[in-house]
This record gives sequence, C-alpha cells and structure tokens, in this order.
Amino acid sequence: MSKRIFVIGGGAAGMCAAIYAARNGADVTILEKNDRLGKKLSMTGNGRCNLTNLDMREEYYNLSARARMKEWLGIYGVEDVICFMKSLGVVVKSEDGYIYPASGQAQTVVNALKNEIDRLGVEVIYNQQFKAVSRCDDGRYKLLIKTATDEYRADECVISTGSLSGAKSTLSTGDGYYICSQIGMNIKKTYPALVGFKVDPEEMMPENGVRTIAEISFTLGNEAIATEYGELQITKDGISGIPVMQASREIVRFVEEKKPVYAVINFFPDYDDEDFKSLKNDMLRLKDNRTLAEFLNGFANSNVNDMVLSRMKLSPTMRMKNISVSMADCILDNYRNLKLKLSESYGYQASQVTTGGVSLGDVGSDLSYKKLPGVYLAGEILDVDGRCGGYNLQWAFTSGSIAGTAASI
Repeated sequence: MSKRIFVIGGGAAGMCAAIYAARNGADVTILEKNDRLGKKLSMTGNGRCNLTNLDMREEYYNLSARARMKEWLGIYGVEDVICFMKSLGVVVKSEDGYIYPASGQAQTVVNALKNEIDRLGVEVIYNQQFKAVSRCDDGRYKLLIKTATDEYRADECVISTGSLSGAKSTLSTGDGYYICSQIGMNIKKTYPALVGFKVDPEEMMPENGVRTIAEISFTLGNEAIATEYGELQITKDGISGIPVMQASREIVRFVEEKKPVYAVINFFPDYDDEDFKSLKNDMLRLKDNRTLAEFLNGFANSNVNDMVLSRMKLSPTMRMKNISVSMADCILDNYRNLKLKLSESYGYQASQVTTGGVSLGDVGSDLSYKKLPGVYLAGEILDVDGRCGGYNLQWAFTSGSIAGTAASI
C-alpha cells in the first residue's frame, strides 16, 4: 500500500515536496489555505522568478544555517534545480549567473508545478487552515492532522506553511510557527528580511523618489555592520533597493530593537579618495556667479542635490561666489558620506523573507522532526534565509525535495 503523505502548504517548497513524494509512488495530498497554489511564488522577483544562482555558497545564508546548508546544498544544489525545472518543461536562462525561466514570468513556473501535481494525481484541498498535528493511535496511521474544518490521517506529513513575509493576499501569517512550538519545536525570534527601512522623521528626504547606483554602509553607533553596492532607492520616508535589502538581514534586529543604526551613502563609489579630490578641484573651478543649483546641476541627481542642500540648510539660489572654498568642499563631501538614521523596517508585508523560525537543531539531515516521527519541515518556516538572487528559492526547492523524498521512502 502506498504511503499516505500530507503536505501542509502549497508554496514553492510544498509543491516541490509533493512532486518528489508522488514521483516515488506516495499517495499525496496538499492542504492549502489559499484558494490557489503558489500565490507568493507568482510574485517572486517582481514576477520574473529568480530560481537559483550559479554562484551558490553556504556563506550567502544566515550564519546559524551555514554549516547545515553546506550539507543540504551537497544533496540538492543548483544543477538539481535546473534539472527539476527541465523535468517540468521549464526552459531556464542565465543572466550573469542568475537563473530565470526563459519566459521571464514567475507564473510559468507556478503553472508547470501545478501541471505536474495534476499529472501525478496529487490531491489539492484548498481553504484549509492548518491547526495541529499529533500522534494518531488508530493502529493504521501515525499522524492526525487537524485544520479549522476537518481532520486527516497520514503516514507522514511535510509542514511547509511559510513565514510571516508577504503581501496580505498571500495569507503569510506565520501561524505555522505557533503550531510547531505546540509540538515542542524551538522557534528562533523572527524579523522581516530582504526589506527596506524608514528613516527617522527628522531626516530631510527628497519629495520625489530617487534611483541611483551607490554604495551604502550601515553602522551600529560607530561600529560597521554591513556594506553593499547597487541601485539604491530613496523615498520621502525611507530607503530600499537591492543593496538595502541585502544588508537588511544583518541589521534588522538592531533597528527593530531601537538601537542607533545609521545608513551612510556614497553616491560616488567608483571614485577613490584621490580621484574624488581631483573631481572636487575641477568642480571648484566653477565657483563664479552661478547659483548652487546651477553648480550642482551636472554633479548628481537633482533630487539628491535638493536633499543635500536641504540637510545643510542652504538655499539653491545662493551664488557660488559668496560661498567659501571650505564650504563648497564640505557640500561636495556630503555626496560620499550622507548619513541617515533608520527608525524601523517596512515590515513583514513588504519583506521577501523572514529571518528566524524553527531551529535547525530540531531537524535531522532529512529535515525530519526528531521528536515526532513522520513529521518533516521544508521552506521558510525553518531558520534559513539567504541573500537576494535566487538563494531563497534554492532553499525552497532543496528543502522540498529532501523532505518530500525522505517522507516517501
């Protein structure tokens, strides 16, 4: 008789687990609290779905996960994801090592996973709110799974209920953490990650948004925490963009604890000290009857210029001839050292992943829960989070494949 396996949660990790279990001959059912599968996956990568990355290393994951990630990536790595996509009929392409579906659409991946689930005869029961899992004493099945409306019996189950991160429409409420804690799992404190930040209300910010390439460093008081480079987005109340999101995993805990975290922006990251000094000297030759606004017009983004002058309480109509050389020098130096105090993150609904979750010490190499035989975990519910660039979907597929395979053999 085939093993009866329930997968709780139909996101990327859950669908992957269901497919691998069904391919091994198991009788698989997915319990999904949304009205469709892969709702969050369909939004991934701004709808483009960065599946994985050719530069895959354990150090791109949170510190507490790195030792285990080396083992798990050795079991199911980048090439395995690419082969999995191929088995689903999804053609992939590399963009500087970032692996995407050739269609450029996340929905392509969702459809392919759903089509394979249908082909394998996996049952999907929608609108099921997971409530509990416990030992079953009916003599046939090991586990009793309860939802808000029904009860199910299973030989094995894979819990892949996701995290707290995601838009309201994805129903990413993190309820799986509570359920896992009820059966004895340790839950590490969670924070939103891959997220932007609001700045202190006293900071002078541009009225209009800015997108610009910059280097951004983060400090806790005077201690450096992280430095990233890329396209920075500045709004009237905060900062975001890839470099901020990459660093967020390192700094969000300090920000949420209301510690003094600062972002220091360098709008001229390609200039070393000597090059920038030379650039300033060239600019200072323009110290004539022109206004400050005219002086800075070709130097940087106009909204950045307005922000710098506002923060220095200088009028853009001031004449350069009335500004001392030292003051002009100071104005230009702001473009390599613009400091903003962070106040809070934009929260779970604006974040891509959650840092924290079920402690990896509670699971074995096959992602089985050590204290309740037959229970496995996969995906974001575990204390694993990676950088932007395909690392979190790699974890979804790695964990889903390992848990689904182990549950079915």
